[in-house]
Amino acid sequence: MGTLFFRQIAMGPIGVFDSGYGGLTVLNDFIKRLPNYDFIYLGDNARTPYGTRSFEVVYEYTLQAVNRLFDMGCPMVILACNTASAKALRSIQQNDLSRIDSNLRVLGVIRPSVEALGSISKNCHIGVVGTSGTVLSQSYPLEIAKLYPEFVVSQEACPMWVPLVENNEYNSSGADYFIQKNLNNLFKTDPLIDTLILGCTHYPILENKIRQYLSPEVQIMSQGSIVAESLFDYLNRHPEMDNRCSKNGKVEFFTTENPEKFSQTASIFVGYEIKVNHLTL
Repeated sequence: MGTLFFRQIAMGPIGVFDSGYGGLTVLNDFIKRLPNYDFIYLGDNARTPYGTRSFEVVYEYTLQAVNRLFDMGCPMVILACNTASAKALRSIQQNDLSRIDSNLRVLGVIRPSVEALGSISKNCHIGVVGTSGTVLSQSYPLEIAKLYPEFVVSQEACPMWVPLVENNEYNSSGADYFIQKNLNNLFKTDPLIDTLILGCTHYPILENKIRQYLSPEVQIMSQGSIVAESLFDYLNRHPEMDNRCSKNGKVEFFTTENPEKFSQTASIFVGYEIKVNHLTL
């Protein structure tokens, strides 16, 4: 009972979780949109990638991370990871939050991205690129069908794109090969696609390369700014949660892997050197 009471009254940072580095692109936009808020970023780099793992394993790992962020004082956690959002978010929201603490919140990146489509696509033909896990989950087609049943959705799994980013090969000729190959596959499925969802938070790093293989008419939908605007709106609509978010402009970084290694690779995503702490889930 004491723990529950503490969580109800305490102020704390917003937790941002990703299986590795990709969520840093979302965190960047959170900081721009909500510069006064405190954030804790947690990357489960020791167990990444999530994209090839089963629903059960992704759910288990994601729930462990969410619980750790709650224990660190976060009143809400954003799953800044498409795979975790696709495979774990709904189960955590429906089955676990009432048991843990019904005053806490967990949100994902897929729903806000889908909601934005209505104001972006002109011909209702949508392309999705993502990890194998996100594509197999069918989360984007299912969510899009709920809001926009008339939309046509085509998907392409791009398993090499994340390694290209994390190994600092995103400007290489190898990146060109895989990006062109995957986009050709996607547009063969539906040449009418006018909006491309980057359904993985690593992919904004590849956006310049992706643009080279798209016609100028195709809109690229990168999630960071959309999810940041959605979070801003959510906090405005839920002052009881906003009042529980601490606002000192402080950001902390944690990884389940080697902090030095995380810091080196993270610079690709954030553009500056960060101090990282280690924790075990």
